[in-house]
Amino acid sequence: MTIDPRIIQISQIVVSVLLIAVILLQNRGTGLSGVFGGSSNVFQTKRGVEKVLFKATIVLAVLFFGLSIARLFVS
Repeated sequence: MTIDPRIIQISQIVVSVLLIAVILLQNRGTGLSGVFGGSSNVFQTKRGVEKVLFKATIVLAVLFFGLSIARLFVS
């Protein structure tokens, strides 16, 4: 049974678009603002939607990496 390379390519495009969307939806105040005193609470726990977006980012990044490796072996 062979896997069509187009299926992996389309899956990789879909995962990349979802990964971009999830990254853009994350909280924007977590950059260098802590270095310059913009945030007094350095160690915050992630709750609710922020935690879901964080975990979704990790899952989508691993999935994208896996699809990239699979694409090397299929094509």
